[in-house]
Amino acid sequence: MSVLTIILAVLQALSGIAVTVVVLAQSGKSAGLSGAIAGGAETFMSKGKAKSLDAKLAKATKWFALAFALLTLILNLI
Repeated sequence: MSVLTIILAVLQALSGIAVTVVVLAQSGKSAGLSGAIAGGAETFMSKGKAKSLDAKLAKATKWFALAFALLTLILNLI
């Protein structure tokens, strides 16, 4: 294995771990009656903070997933 292949493989592993961590850090989407009852207790400010954090985590998920996919493609072509 060349040095470039090893570096790309390490970057791929790190991006895969990052995708996993970011996805697990996102809040779950409440569904059903229990989610409607629990959601009513939140204030407007806490909803705004959660949405901004969830939006940042969703954006990070997209970028890490893109990096993982590109590294996988590059490693496959090498």
